[in-house]
Amino acid sequence: MQKIETELYQDSASDIVVTRRDYADGDLFPMHSHRRGQFGYAACGVITVETDAGNFAVPPLRAIWVPAQVPHAMHMRGPVTMLNAYLHPRAAERVGLSRHCQVLGVSALVRQLLERAVDVPAEYAAEGRDAHLMGLLLHEMALMPAQSLNAPMPAEPRLAQACSAFLADPCLATGIDDMAERAGMSRRTFTRQFRQHTGISFLEWRQQACLLAAVVRLGNGEAVTRVAMELGYSSPSAFSTVFKGALGEIPSRYFSAPLAG
Repeated sequence: MQKIETELYQDSASDIVVTRRDYADGDLFPMHSHRRGQFGYAACGVITVETDAGNFAVPPLRAIWVPAQVPHAMHMRGPVTMLNAYLHPRAAERVGLSRHCQVLGVSALVRQLLERAVDVPAEYAAEGRDAHLMGLLLHEMALMPAQSLNAPMPAEPRLAQACSAFLADPCLATGIDDMAERAGMSRRTFTRQFRQHTGISFLEWRQQACLLAAVVRLGNGEAVTRVAMELGYSSPSAFSTVFKGALGEIPSRYFSAPLAG
């Protein structure tokens, strides 16, 4: 496995260090953590991120925010070009970035700032153009909207095993009774403990998990109809309605029209 690049900047005095890397389909960074927060922007391709608290899918032209010291694994789902901004914890706290992982929208301004910031040295002067550019990038990143692209994972071992099995083969046809049987629980116990450990119902979680799978597949060019039917939606239009309700746009627009700004 390649050396995790943020290790090169752990001791930098700079608030932000930005890098650009290309990855091949299937590249995997197993569970690890950084002393700096990571704002990972998928300029091209789809990334999935696993944490102890849940799984996330990062579509093209969106980003994942991973706070400092949060263990996470990253998996490239197709060829990926990634721009990473590594933030000192004091800087992330100063502008109010979340203490939890989130998938974020990325405005045109933030994309342009990231592209410029790649050329800024890791140790830049505290005054001048570079400092102003990085300061603006920091404040703009903190304004990016969170997107509903995560499926929280329960800590309870039986529930976690059942959820992992579902994520490996997600489908709306998998019902509460199926999951209760996988977990070795009664239906009543399963529904009660599922909400207790995830904060949402299984049906809400199932929808989120199917959306994660859809984002990965659509982001890699699969047809909406095929994805919708294989995930168990009654029709492509039904899938598009759910997709828009969760993410604000129908799939075709979501993957072609990133945030303005």
